[in-house]
Amino acid sequence: MSHHYIKFDNVHFSYSNGYEALKGISFLITHGEKVALLGLNGAGKSTVLLHTNGLLLPTSGEVNIGGIPVTKKTASAVRRAVGMLFQNPDDQLFMPTVEEDVAFGPLNMGLEKDEVRRRVAEAMERAGVAGLEKRAPFQLSGGQKKSVALATILSMEPDILVMDEPTSQLDLVARRRVVDVIASFSHTCLIATHDLDLARDLCPRSILIADGRVTADGPTSDIIPLFISQYS
Repeated sequence: MSHHYIKFDNVHFSYSNGYEALKGISFLITHGEKVALLGLNGAGKSTVLLHTNGLLLPTSGEVNIGGIPVTKKTASAVRRAVGMLFQNPDDQLFMPTVEEDVAFGPLNMGLEKDEVRRRVAEAMERAGVAGLEKRAPFQLSGGQKKSVALATILSMEPDILVMDEPTSQLDLVARRRVVDVIASFSHTCLIATHDLDLARDLCPRSILIADGRVTADGPTSDIIPLFISQYS
C-alpha cells in the first residue's frame, strides 16, 4: 500500500463540553483517490478533517496517515505530509505579508532559501495570487484570502490534500483555479464540500456522514441523492 493514505478506525471524539462529534467513524482512502466528504452542517465533517493532521486527537480509535498513527508525538511529521485548507482563511493567515505567509511552511521545513523562493513563486502562480506578495492579508477580500491560504498549502508540496469548503467565497475565476489545482494534484485528496458540482466533477467517491457517523460510502453519483434527501 502506498504511504499516501488516510485511515480512520472506529474513531470517536468528544469536545471538552462533552459533545460527542464523532461516533465510530471508519474509512480508508488510498493513494490517488479524490474523495468528497458530504453532510449537513454539524454532521462532523470539519471535525473529521481536523483529525487528519493532529489538530484534534481521537477520544478513542485511531487515525493513521500513511502508516503513521496520529498522536501528539507524531503530529509534526503528519503535518508535513498533510496540507490542510481551513474553511475560514483567517485561521490560516497570520504573517505581516502574503509572501511571508506562503513562505512560512517551507521555511519551517528547513529548506534552502532558493528552494523556498521557487516554491513560493510556483504556489502563488498556481493559486492565482501572484502580484499580491507585499500585501497584508487583512487587506485582501475573502476570496483572495482563500486563494492565498491555498498557496500556503501548495508551497509545502504535501503528500495529501485535505480541504474544508475550498470553493466557498470564491468568484468564478478563482473557483476555476481551485478546481484545476485539485484536478492536477496526483496524490490523495479529501474534500468536505457543499459544492455538489465540485464533488461530481472531481471526486469519483463520496463519504456521507450524519450525526458523527458514516451513513454511506460509494460512487458520488449514488451518494449525492442521499445527501440531497437529508434536506427534505
